[in-house]
Amino acid sequence: MAKLNDIVNFLNRELDVKKIKDDSKNGLQVKGSNKVDKIAFGVDACMELFEKTKEKKCDMAIVHHGLLWKKQKNFGDIKKKRIEFLKKNKISLYAVHLPLDKDIKYGNNIEIAKLIGLKKIKPFAKYDGVKIGYYGYKNTTINELIKILKSKVNKKTIIHDFGKNKIKKIGVVSGSAPEIVLQCKKLKIDAFVSGEPRHSYFHINKENRINVFYCGHYKTETYGVKALMNPLKQKFNIETVFIDTPTNL
Repeated sequence: MAKLNDIVNFLNRELDVKKIKDDSKNGLQVKGSNKVDKIAFGVDACMELFEKTKEKKCDMAIVHHGLLWKKQKNFGDIKKKRIEFLKKNKISLYAVHLPLDKDIKYGNNIEIAKLIGLKKIKPFAKYDGVKIGYYGYKNTTINELIKILKSKVNKKTIIHDFGKNKIKKIGVVSGSAPEIVLQCKKLKIDAFVSGEPRHSYFHINKENRINVFYCGHYKTETYGVKALMNPLKQKFNIETVFIDTPTNL
């Protein structure tokens, strides 16, 4: 058993959540029980995840996409119902968005970069003044990179093979980041691995002659929360479980 405040303070410190500008209100968003025996990890703060969190008898959920945003969209009373469910069942909610994309130890992008096998990894991809992605080097080809992505990340990877066949420099930014392709062009990155495509960037990618691989918004953002599971399990001697709520997007 661990104290909620100890877990929150550890995450805030490890992920620098207070230092990174973000539309997400990162950190503890809903307070449930002061004591935590088991934590659920997932991508989206949705009712499906919350119900499964309850089924798994977890006291806390840690997600990438939380409930509270600075530019909050109006979805009727959905947010209210979600918060009421969490409070009724004494489940705490912790959300961490951009800090978990960029983190060098637990982040979505560093995990994917290592999965691909990149070397000499460096940060790039400025978003609101913060570099959230990583690029690195790997001598490979389009077909070889496609095999890696489809076998290790998402078998439904969307391929825009508009660049050269031989690849040396690869950039990674999870989620939805089509505009980063312009930064890839400046850095002479041969292939850009991301999550969600956008129609308006199809011809921009094509005319810039850059290979772009979209592995899914959801799939590319499972890595950060999964990377947090073992450190929390070891440090606080608690159970952890990943709850899969795929969107196929």
